[in-house]
Amino acid sequence: MVHDELDIPFDTVRLKRGGGHGGHNGLRDIQKAAGSPDFTRVRVGIGRPPGRMEAADYVLRDFAGTERDAVPSLLADAADAVEAIAEHGLVAAQQRFHSPA
Repeated sequence: MVHDELDIPFDTVRLKRGGGHGGHNGLRDIQKAAGSPDFTRVRVGIGRPPGRMEAADYVLRDFAGTERDAVPSLLADAADAVEAIAEHGLVAAQQRFHSPA
């Protein structure tokens, strides 16, 4: 499952298995449908909302100019992460994507 993640800085990809939904409605629905939170996740960082902006408003807004320019690369990284998990397993993929650049 690939999803956006407020608690990860924008333009960052992190991988994990299981965990709570943290208020993420999409994850809540998937966990309910799956009957378990135990699935592999490719978390695509979008960062926290600025100031007092509500999280729902933040995740539904258009990307800012500099963010918009970075989105193609970020999506390519997320796709590469999915492939790495499928080909090499979660632990090897985590080592690749969680290592400092």
